[in-house]
Amino acid sequence: MNAPLYTVEILRLAASLPEPVELARVDGSGEARSPACGSRLVTTVALTPDGRVEALSQLVHACAFGQASAALLAGNANGHSRDEVERALGALAAWLDGGEDVPDWPGMRALLPARARKARHGAILLPLRALLAAMDDA
Repeated sequence: MNAPLYTVEILRLAASLPEPVELARVDGSGEARSPACGSRLVTTVALTPDGRVEALSQLVHACAFGQASAALLAGNANGHSRDEVERALGALAAWLDGGEDVPDWPGMRALLPARARKARHGAILLPLRALLAAMDDA
């Protein structure tokens, strides 16, 4: 019997995704899309003077996996540099493709059911891609 597509943990994370908010200051904005599934994510970011995430807001149009990934990013992005976000994106992509090392980002193990569902990988990677685009825009 096949495992369910969405686990309770995935649905819990997706439901915990914060609503978009207007930031007091916007340093950059970025968008990412997944052509495979049509998911779309827009991120606005405020950065500290040394380029670390101070605050972010996300507008997410994605499946529960994309929403769960965005919730994990939203809850843990503050304080991270562009290089750290880029490394997390690479580690997450490698792990989704079958790598053994779970990405060094809190909660990513919850996305384990998606590893066998390649069509969902694009949606899961969107939050980090949109954040990088926003940081590059700053």
